[in-house]
Order: sequence, then structure tokens, then C-alpha cells
Amino acid sequence: MAENKTKATDSSVDSFIDAIDDEIRRKDCHALAKLIAKVTKEKPRMWGSSIVGFGSYHSKYDSGREGDSCLIGFSARKGDISGDLTANFPGHDELLSKLGKHKMGKACLYTRKLEDVDLKVLEKPVVGSVADRKRRYS
Repeated sequence: MAENKTKATDSSVDSFIDAIDDEIRRKDCHALAKLIAKVTKEKPRMWGSSIVGFGSYHSKYDSGREGDSCLIGFSARKGDISGDLTANFPGHDELLSKLGKHKMGKACLYTRKLEDVDLKVLEKPVVGSVADRKRRYS
């Protein structure tokens, strides 16, 4: 059975963020890490080489595959900041309609910069996603 490729590491979150070339993206990632840590009451930790994650959960699928992942996380990609969100909590669509300029994939929220979104609104999908994962995997 294949193992998860992305695992928690002891690498420095601050070093990862400080190495981001774009000053605005770097400041946004520090601010996002602070916001998510406040909301989740979890310390940030590197998952793999490029994901800043908070908390963890263990999943096991019917296929037998299992592993650990962060409850919620983000990464500074080349064009956007990518945030990991679930869509399985009440009010998901309504909250995202109030968020501001973003794109949504299957389980990722993408934004170019934090000034494009309402940070008070962003807190709510973070809380909802964490609660959903805890509910499903506890």
C-alpha cells in the first residue's frame, strides 16, 4: 500500500515563508499563518516542503490506504496562495460568496493576495473545514 507523500516535518515554517521572494506574498503568508493559528489554536508546522499545516488527523479508507494529514493548511504557489478547505460544512457556499476575489477548486481556495478577500469572512470557512475534518475523522 502506498504511503502519503506529504508528511509533517521539523522544517521551520518561518524559514519557508521568509524564503518567498515576493514581499507581498511573504507578508500575506505570515499573516495567514497567524490568522489560522489564532482560529484553530494550533501551531503551524511544515508538511512536506511547501505546505504550512495546522493540527492533524488520521484517515483510513475502505481500500486500506491510511495516513495522517494536516487539518487545514496553505501553500504559496507561483501564482496564488492555495488554501485547503472542505466543502462539507453548513453555509460553505454562502460564506465563499461573501469572501471576495478568489477561485475555488474541489478542495482548495486560491487567492492572489489577502487584500482581495475579507479576512473576517475567511475565518469562518477555516473553522468550518477544521470542524468537518474533526467530525469525520475523530
